[in-house]
Amino acid sequence: MQSPPLPHCRRASLIARRMLSLRPPQNPNSTSKAHSAARTISKAAQTSSNLPLFSNPNNLQRSITAHKYLSRVSGTQISSLSTEMRELAPEVDDSEEPSLVVVSFYKFADFPDHADLRKPLKDLCEEERVSGGIILAPEGINGSICGTRQSVEKVLGFIQSDSRLNGLRQIESPVSPEEEAIHHGHTSSSPLGAGEDAPFRWDHVRVKLKKEIVSLGMPTVSPIERVGKYVSPKDWNGLITDPDTVVIDVRNMYEIRCGKFKGATDPCTTAFREFPTWVDNMFHIEKSNGRESEPEVAGLKDSTKDHPEDPEPKMLPRVAMYCTGGIRCEKASSFLLSKGFKEVYHLEGGILKYLEEIPEKDSLWEGECFVFDKRVSVEHGLVQGSFKLCYGCKQPVTDADMEAPEWEEGVSCPYCFSTKSEEEKERARARQRQFRSWGVIGGPHKGRKPIRSNDNDQGKVSQLSKSI
Repeated sequence: MQSPPLPHCRRASLIARRMLSLRPPQNPNSTSKAHSAARTISKAAQTSSNLPLFSNPNNLQRSITAHKYLSRVSGTQISSLSTEMRELAPEVDDSEEPSLVVVSFYKFADFPDHADLRKPLKDLCEEERVSGGIILAPEGINGSICGTRQSVEKVLGFIQSDSRLNGLRQIESPVSPEEEAIHHGHTSSSPLGAGEDAPFRWDHVRVKLKKEIVSLGMPTVSPIERVGKYVSPKDWNGLITDPDTVVIDVRNMYEIRCGKFKGATDPCTTAFREFPTWVDNMFHIEKSNGRESEPEVAGLKDSTKDHPEDPEPKMLPRVAMYCTGGIRCEKASSFLLSKGFKEVYHLEGGILKYLEEIPEKDSLWEGECFVFDKRVSVEHGLVQGSFKLCYGCKQPVTDADMEAPEWEEGVSCPYCFSTKSEEEKERARARQRQFRSWGVIGGPHKGRKPIRSNDNDQGKVSQLSKSI
């Protein structure tokens, strides 16, 4: 089937503009989502007939799906536009796009030849249109990917075909209609969706090689050799309500600001690498005769000097830790065991698994859970939360934060305003202007491979690629 000619692309732009001119519905949030998607379609159609959103029949089918999404979220009756969209691709089957899934996974393993997996894994993800980010290291694999269920399962099956990576720990999350539109290339409502490394960026996957799949900065700490005891979500409440259990949130401050378990201790770290130092200071762990001393409750280190009748200092009986998906806890628990802790427990599947399985009425979780993708935060049932993202520092912000004088979209927020120089803020403003103008940071040709035209201008090179 021949690609639709240029007038058809212009016509698609007019259709999107008509969507924008429709009378807005009662729900202003729906209006914003629908108009954002329509603006992207309109802008894309005006740029060039080479854009795959309209020039390729398969991608044009996704445009029809985008139109259905716009109709649903805007609440308007625009059935006449369906006919116009179908006229652009009369031979295309009007079947629904397969629904998407997001799967986070990891596995600690002895994996010295990890670099050999990078190219075939990246090639498969691109072939299957699976997006996201994957880290490969000598200690295993860690990633979060988004795509159709069939495509994601194919990628996960390929990874687990290596016996060392078989048995991946996985957490699946639902995908909203708007996120599906972003994945299929219909809209980019934020710089993160348009040009950054996020599971919902529809046309891109990154497979990185690193020293660790989660950076603690201590290569000798190995969850492959020893790890704490897993606690299922259904048994977690009983453990953390025990007065003899110290509950530790292994995440960073900006994550904990979104929510945490009731009564949990916040280590006040800005990076996971700071966790070992916090443990040493908190529990006064010292070396004695070449061996690590037993951990003690903070403030009770010298209790035997004041009370000589006590034969031993009061020891910390057990520790229960948790993090987003469980991977940081595996390393943290291995570290605590190496420091002499006897009872170390951690939440199996992390907060995400707990929010998925435990009903809100029975939950001890307070607030929302920060996630490292476009959703920013999730609530019980893993539905998208209320937090937004400051693209100046990539930290979560509330609606109240966005009303503060330090807030400037794409530039700064109350948490990073004082840490940024005027030069940094000006660079951020320039990026924001690029995004507002083009929908992509860096301009319309950012990250696109040159392709040669098939017409008489053989010497000219177009900067538009197949993966817009």
